[in-house]
Amino acid sequence: MIHGTVEPGFEQVRDVFADVLKRQAGGAGAAVAARLDGRWIVDLWGGPGWSRDSVVMPYSVTKPFAAVCVLLLVDRGVLELDAPMRRYWPEFTAPATVRHVLSHQAGLVALDRPVPTETFYDWDRMCALLAAQEPSWEPGTAHGESALFYGHLLGELVRRTDGRTLGRFLAEEVCGPHELDFHIGLGPAEQARAIELTGLTPAYRAAALDGRPDLYRRAVGNPPGAQDPAVVNSAAWRAAEIPAVNGHGTARAAAGFYAALPRLLSAGLLAEATTAQCSGPDAVLGTQATWGLGFGVDGDDYGMGGLGGNYAGAAGYTFAFLTGHAGDFDRAADLENALRAVLGLGPIPG
Repeated sequence: MIHGTVEPGFEQVRDVFADVLKRQAGGAGAAVAARLDGRWIVDLWGGPGWSRDSVVMPYSVTKPFAAVCVLLLVDRGVLELDAPMRRYWPEFTAPATVRHVLSHQAGLVALDRPVPTETFYDWDRMCALLAAQEPSWEPGTAHGESALFYGHLLGELVRRTDGRTLGRFLAEEVCGPHELDFHIGLGPAEQARAIELTGLTPAYRAAALDGRPDLYRRAVGNPPGAQDPAVVNSAAWRAAEIPAVNGHGTARAAAGFYAALPRLLSAGLLAEATTAQCSGPDAVLGTQATWGLGFGVDGDDYGMGGLGGNYAGAAGYTFAFLTGHAGDFDRAADLENALRAVLGLGPIPG
């Protein structure tokens, strides 16, 4: 059953959402939200166990939330984009700048030393490993998504300069003031609202690796467990701060985040953050990618996808699709294209 509302004229988005829920194996749920000109035009959720306040982990949709914490400190003069990381984090050995890290150009995408899953739950240990790690390329000469470590790299900047963890900074400076139900590091109340992820089967995980560069396998597999349902559905994982991937929130919060960005950041910095910093083959993903400062960029549009088919972004409107069932991105694309059709816009480019 579908719950929520659509503005009159947007009923076809609800129809497509009903089809999306039918297509998801095992009756798994999802949520979709869109905001335009200060109003919610779509706010829907459905599936077993889902309520208006259910939160789900959308993997890399979390990364822009982490990036904005650092960008806020840039706006306040606490951090400088082109300063070397070691200015703020003296133990950091890679010759990377804050800008390099924000735009996935730092090369810190894989650990040479195998480490156990429990490393995810030890912030200091993970940051020590990253500080000592030789980058996979000279920072600034290539780009590749730091799939598992982006949030630690940025979060340690926040901790070193502000004193708060990234999860606490996000709650107090971004999500709390803007009433965004999105969290990194869940307390008991949020854990009780968390949706179990499904679909992370061995077959799905093998398909996610198919055709990827070897660097991708190293980047997502060490520490192991980020695609293991026994790990990501555990209380320990949800309680930890793993800000590259383990934010939990509602679709309404993810779309609302993009609507709030002009109030969070200065106009100049937001324009810079959503402008291409690098473009071309992504050394980790093996596909073409254009990165801003924390966002994937496509012309004037920007946002971020997450493993399993999740997406949130801005394109004159703000839009988010978060799902509890790992699958492809066709579901989000179908929903966004239905929205765009009502708005008189063409299909998503590409």
